[in-house]
Amino acid sequence: MEAIRKQASKLREQVARQQQAVLRQFGGGGYGGSDTVVTDEEELHRHQQLEKLYISTRSAKHFQRDIVRGVEGSIVTGSKQVEIGTKLCEDSRRYGSGNTCTSGNTLTRASLSFANARDQMEKVRGTLLKTLGTQVAEPLRAMVTGAPLVDARHLAQRYERMRQEAESQTIEVSKRQAKVRENPGNPELVMKLEYSEAKLQDLKSNMTILGKEAASAMASVEDQQQNQTLQRLITLVEAERSYHQKMLEIIERLQGEMRVEQQRIEAPQTPQVENITSSPPPPSYEEASNGSVNASHGHDGTSDAMGYFLGEVMFPYQSDSEFELSLSVGDYVVIREVTSSGWAEGECKGKAGWFPYDYIERRDRVLATKVVEVF
Repeated sequence: MEAIRKQASKLREQVARQQQAVLRQFGGGGYGGSDTVVTDEEELHRHQQLEKLYISTRSAKHFQRDIVRGVEGSIVTGSKQVEIGTKLCEDSRRYGSGNTCTSGNTLTRASLSFANARDQMEKVRGTLLKTLGTQVAEPLRAMVTGAPLVDARHLAQRYERMRQEAESQTIEVSKRQAKVRENPGNPELVMKLEYSEAKLQDLKSNMTILGKEAASAMASVEDQQQNQTLQRLITLVEAERSYHQKMLEIIERLQGEMRVEQQRIEAPQTPQVENITSSPPPPSYEEASNGSVNASHGHDGTSDAMGYFLGEVMFPYQSDSEFELSLSVGDYVVIREVTSSGWAEGECKGKAGWFPYDYIERRDRVLATKVVEVF
């Protein structure tokens, strides 16, 4: 179709040039003067301009359609990935919550960390897909099927049909001019010639107006296509950049948490942590209340005469029973007792229980706000 269209355009230009040559040959005496030739040259230039605008807007339209198809395909694939990732998140959280392992809870903590990270990643992916749909695909789809492009193309097509009609009328005028020269003084031939010339002038006048209107509309659409498509591509790139940055942050944080769990198994960070793994289980509250546990000791095993004191959590600890206290790094604990076996009893955030004393570092000076957080 494109080859046929180009061939037809070349033929029309050849006919226009032939018409101009005929007008130049028979010009003068009020028939086909120089004004008519200039007008034909202007219309030829406008015709070529509309041809270029038509090709440009059509190519941009196809490119916009390709972008929409690609984005929609990414959304479909991404939605499936979100579904799979969400299912994996649920499975990981279910395993972590079950806590069925009897030899430790390292994998339990790791699976919960993985589930939380996966949940965050799928939310970030969902945000990306929403942005691609609402800020990239929908605006471009609206431009492809929008009224401005359709109306401008209709104007260009109307101009093309009127131009062809004017070309035919120009040939008709040339024929009647030749008959008048062959039969001078024939009033009927002269009247028909004047009628044909008047019709040709009307066509040219209307064609000029319509051509300017079509060229303006097509140029406006071309400008809109160029600017809006570029803006949608920038939006696409920025959305993907933000997506990958957030995903990298989540993955790096998850990797750090996994490394901590791995180090607990393969190479504990401190001797204190290594000693805790072999410590006996904490005493029950009944044993503590009956005086069967030793008095408070300092971190070096000496007796602490001050009674209660504050400690800052240096290593996280996950309780394995209802008598133990779960701790997070940075928490402050009111320590009541420390046993010779390395366990301490205290309170943190309104909860009391036992925990490894070597996970704590004593603090003699603490901000009042930190003390309030303990209770």
